[in-house]
Amino acid sequence: MRRLPPLTALEAFVQVARTGSVKGAAEELALSTPALSRRIQALERYLGMLLFDRKHQQLELNHDGQRLLAEIAPALDALGAAVETMTGPQRQMRVRLSVLPLFASQRLLPRLGELRAAHPGIHLDIDTNSNATARLGDGIDAAIVVATDVDPSFYAQQLDDDQIFLIAARDRLHGPRAIREPQDISRETVLIHREMATNFDRWKRAFDVPDLQPAAIDYYDSGPLMLEAAAQGLGIAVMLGRHLEHAQDPRIGRLFDYKRVPSPYRYFFVCRQRALEQRPLKIFHDWLIAAEI
Repeated sequence: MRRLPPLTALEAFVQVARTGSVKGAAEELALSTPALSRRIQALERYLGMLLFDRKHQQLELNHDGQRLLAEIAPALDALGAAVETMTGPQRQMRVRLSVLPLFASQRLLPRLGELRAAHPGIHLDIDTNSNATARLGDGIDAAIVVATDVDPSFYAQQLDDDQIFLIAARDRLHGPRAIREPQDISRETVLIHREMATNFDRWKRAFDVPDLQPAAIDYYDSGPLMLEAAAQGLGIAVMLGRHLEHAQDPRIGRLFDYKRVPSPYRYFFVCRQRALEQRPLKIFHDWLIAAEI
């Protein structure tokens, strides 16, 4: 049998040819652009011919490249399908999802039984580490993130809109220790989530106290811990309305509930543009949107 070129080089060639973009292909394969270019060059050296015309740092498939794509792309697709079949249905129906802990505990996990009932073969690997979008295609298939917007190079589906709430222990809402006016926040510690750092400034502008400075600001990267800190009287948590609604914690409540302050932060489902071609991810995505999680 004639020795074949590396499969990784063939995969890189097909991905560039199909996407028409070195950068896009590198993202799909979780490679750096230089690493992908080296794989293309290695394949061209092996074949003894150029497969692309280089034009101002762009690669355009030439005649030989078109012939090679027509010959090997169906074979690679068949090989991929064969590998999926041999790895079994559980493997095929597994989604690697990055999600913030508070969204997972309050909104996703309570509804996953519905997904399992509708699609018994679906399994989720849950990842709560940071920098989710940077790791798409490299360890995770999709992410649920909180953001003001999403890089347009990704597929993104907005999941909700929400308001900014100031959340405090119940004894700060009524009685002798109550916080009665927005200016009273100047004597308090404010708790801010690093993923939603500008919400407090927006709230201050809405309440006409743009120059208000609290006694201290403590930063968190965990929504559940922020809610618990507020319940323990350790500070005033700046969070989204649904965080309080889904918490159903009698120890906490909302301050200044007489004014609506829309938040610029929303939850998004995010993945790479072609990732929804994977059947498990498409099933999960469609269920997530239809269920209005």
